[in-house]
Amino acid sequence: MNEELQDLVLVDPTSELHREFRDRLQRPQSLEGLTVGIMDIRKDPGEIFLDRLDELFTERGVKVKRYAKPHFSWEAPTELKQTIAAECDIVVEGLAD
Repeated sequence: MNEELQDLVLVDPTSELHREFRDRLQRPQSLEGLTVGIMDIRKDPGEIFLDRLDELFTERGVKVKRYAKPHFSWEAPTELKQTIAAECDIVVEGLAD
């Protein structure tokens, strides 16, 4: 391993003092029968990318639900995250810059 990378320290931008480590969920084999949530973090021009994803998923018969954070610099409200978790099987979150 590159010595420079060996000493690299990653900083959590959410400033969490106690990190919770979780295993990644297994990816589904197919999107058939699943609901895909698309969350816009409200950072331009992310909506262009997300609109295209919505279009592509819909063309393939995948059910899509759209969501958006109130502001790009704010964490998504707990109620929004709970709604997405209850209504969707997987989520695509759009970033931009």
